[in-house]
Amino acid sequence: MRISLFIFFIITSSMLFSQNSTKTAVAKEGDGIYRLLKRHHLDANKNFEAFIELNKEQLGKNNHLIIGNTYVLPTPNNKHYKSFDIFGEAYKKVEIKDQQLSGAIFYIVAGHGGPDPGAQGQRDGHTLSEDEYAYDISLRLVRELISHSATAYMITRDDDGIRDGKYLKNDKDETIWKDKKIPRNANKKLRQRARVVNKLYNKNKGKHQRMIVIHIDSRYKKQRVDIYGYYSSKSKRGKLFTENLLNTIKTKYKKAQPNRGFSGIAKSRDELYMIKYTSPVTSFLELGNIQNNADQVRFIKASNRQIIAEWLSAGCIKDYTSK
Repeated sequence: MRISLFIFFIITSSMLFSQNSTKTAVAKEGDGIYRLLKRHHLDANKNFEAFIELNKEQLGKNNHLIIGNTYVLPTPNNKHYKSFDIFGEAYKKVEIKDQQLSGAIFYIVAGHGGPDPGAQGQRDGHTLSEDEYAYDISLRLVRELISHSATAYMITRDDDGIRDGKYLKNDKDETIWKDKKIPRNANKKLRQRARVVNKLYNKNKGKHQRMIVIHIDSRYKKQRVDIYGYYSSKSKRGKLFTENLLNTIKTKYKKAQPNRGFSGIAKSRDELYMIKYTSPVTSFLELGNIQNNADQVRFIKASNRQIIAEWLSAGCIKDYTSK
């Protein structure tokens, strides 16, 4: 349902969990969540939110413990899940793997959408549209970020969910956060996205905030390119963020394909609207050439789209934990 896409992920999500060798504790007089966790040798800061999600039906007002109640303790054997309709039926259940991005906020913007399909390429009689592949990768990235306990806003929205198909059908029903219709005019379209992101940024001021804008380039058909990352020349953090993303991808390629090499680069491009007129630390990514047959494999295989999302998420973790 469209209404389910409006609400902020973390607020609307429902928590599911499986309990293998579940550990419990009985609340004693004077116990709060922090005290109870520490008594059982658990890091209170890392496990506080997980404890609340596991026990929300047993907690009193303002998450107070009720003396005598038995509470489930977070453990590595307890798998925690959150459910999000935006990812589609097959992917809506997200396992919360760890707390590595807890406290971090991300804005993920898939390029184009609505009346604008972006760059297009041809393969086996099929038209490949930039907006569809950029959206699927972006959605997978949001899911990965959430799995590491980040707060992630999917700015470009669609009802398609994550798709595993090779050739993604082009449609025009994408919207922008809060069901805003995407205008045809290029400047109006970008201004709309920038305003949405800046409003959310102001709401979250003082927190670790990053934006990733995802596009797929269009060049001469024979020109194969690696992932390029752009940032503001005025932003040292933007430069570091983009370098962390690309260096992570380079390292991952080195392990996965030792003989491949990686020629992607990070450089400043101040003229890009989503860099120039938005507030968060930003990395603007071009994921390859949609005209090139070899580059197309990076997008059309669902497993490759997933790998890109996982590697970008790893880059986000590197950036956050090294701040």
